[in-house]
Amino acid sequence: MATALVRSPTINPRYACFLMEIRASKIHRRGVYALERIPARRKVMEYTGERINRRETKVRGQGDLTYLFTLDNYWTIDGSVGGSGAEIINHSCEPNLRTTILRGHILYFSKRLIRPGEELTVDYRFSDKIERVTCRCGAKKCRGVINVNE
Repeated sequence: MATALVRSPTINPRYACFLMEIRASKIHRRGVYALERIPARRKVMEYTGERINRRETKVRGQGDLTYLFTLDNYWTIDGSVGGSGAEIINHSCEPNLRTTILRGHILYFSKRLIRPGEELTVDYRFSDKIERVTCRCGAKKCRGVINVNE
């Protein structure tokens, strides 16, 4: 059983610090867009979902589209189950968000000023030890793959 496709994703205002919406993306399927100005270095959103162990992660990680985020050496968050909307944020090699893991929570912070209408992006930084994933972010300094040397 792979991760379920999030059919009607929404932004959960409980975990979002700014107004955002989900709509079609040039990067991949759908993306999250700012509806208001987001200052630099501000908490933007928390990535939420079901907390699953490594064994379940291997089961759900099968398939082309997953919403899995590794929390630590044992736990993974599956955003397709109880996700905040952050699971829809797309990858970019030049992202406007950075990820911080703090006391068991996955938080996204703005790296710079984000303008209304701008798509929110984060660098997924997939391991180079897994299958290479082609990047389609369109950034000037695109690596061509989402994977990074660790």
